[in-house]
This record gives sequence, structure tokens and C-alpha cells, in this order.
Amino acid sequence: MTAYLGEFLGTMLLVLLGDGVCANVNLNKSNFKNGGLVIVTIGWGMAVLLPAACFSNICAASYNPALTIALCIGGSLPWSQCIGYIIAEMVGGIIGGILVWICFKPQFDATADEPGTMLGVFCTAPGVRNIPYNILQEAFATFWLVFAILAFPNCGVVDGGVSKFFVFAIIVSCGMSFGGLTGYAMNPARDIGPRIAHAILPIKGKGSSDWGYAIVPILGPIIGAIVAVLLYMVIPW
Repeated sequence: MTAYLGEFLGTMLLVLLGDGVCANVNLNKSNFKNGGLVIVTIGWGMAVLLPAACFSNICAASYNPALTIALCIGGSLPWSQCIGYIIAEMVGGIIGGILVWICFKPQFDATADEPGTMLGVFCTAPGVRNIPYNILQEAFATFWLVFAILAFPNCGVVDGGVSKFFVFAIIVSCGMSFGGLTGYAMNPARDIGPRIAHAILPIKGKGSSDWGYAIVPILGPIIGAIVAVLLYMVIPW
């Protein structure tokens, strides 16, 4: 139960901080309005780094169903914990999205005539909408995320808490390199959890939660993560 609690809290904090930076730079009446995508990518990097530093002693600190599946395939996490981890991560994503709305409610109210902007705080959207291609794009981004996380410990350059800063670097790298394609979800809990929050919250002026796109941040990351762990397992480290 402690491990599941750690995954829940870590994912909730990840979404609160990550979606929080999106709210900060996009919503009207925010002092950081138009802060730019560099702030977003660094903010998301910190959103992953800090929960990993806080809870990695009590759980796998994946905070990501795609990464959780990869860890189970690779043998570093038992399959018996897979479903529990994924449930904890998804619930954490929903609660994190709700907390972002609570924190920024006046700013959401001031952006009520921009439903697309408000949805973008919670979840991702593509630059060019092409569902099969968007799935491929998400798979590429998630492949690098998962492969790098798995590979770094074999390189002799990370020890203890220092490894968390490499996770920060991976997230920022993915954002800078792939963010313009699909918003680099790379994590079903990070996208679907807050998307559910958007759907159920009484947000003033909200539009559709765009469930037609939801297959992309589910299927793309899982495909990318599986390919990454399979490649990792055949390399003679």
C-alpha cells in the first residue's frame, strides 16, 4: 500500500506542478501570461524531478502507466503491482487536475471565452491533427524518455539523488525536441487523468474534452515504452 500511495502522491504532484505551469503561462490574469514555452519545458522537468526526489524511496516513482508497463516487462517491477500502480497514477492525475482548477479558478473564469486554451492547461493537443501519425510521434518521444531512464544507470555517471537531475534533463530534452508535435504527453496519467478532471469539473465556458484524441496519449506512450524496454533488454550492457 505504501508504494501505491507514493505513486498516487507523486503523480498528483507531477500534474499539479506541470499543468500549473501551463495555467501560469496561458490563462488570462496570470502574472506569467505569455511566459513562453521555455518556462513550460523547464517547469515540466521540475514537475517530474521533484516528485521523483520526494517518493522514490517508497515506490518505483514512475508516475506513468507506460513506464510502469515497461518496468514490469524489464523485470524491475513485479507484474502483481502493475494494475495497482496504474490505478494510483490515474487517480493522482485526476486529483492533480482538480487541484490546478482550484488554484487557478479566477484565471480560468477570466479565460472563459477561450475553451481551447483552458483545455490545453489540462491535456495535450497536436500541432497537426493526424491520429495515426500523432500516435507515432508520441511513441517516438516516449521511446526516448523510457530508454534514457533505463539506460542511464548503466553508464556509470549517476549515483543516488544525482540520477533525478538526469530525469529532469530527459523531460526538458523531450519537451524541447518533440513538444511542438503533440505536446509531448508521454504519459497516459498526465493526459487522461487531467482530461477526466476537465470533463467533470464545472469550469465556466469550457468546451469539449476532445475524447476523440484521447487514444493518442494512451496508445502512443505504451507503444514507445514497450519498444524502448525491448531494445534495452537486448543491448549487452
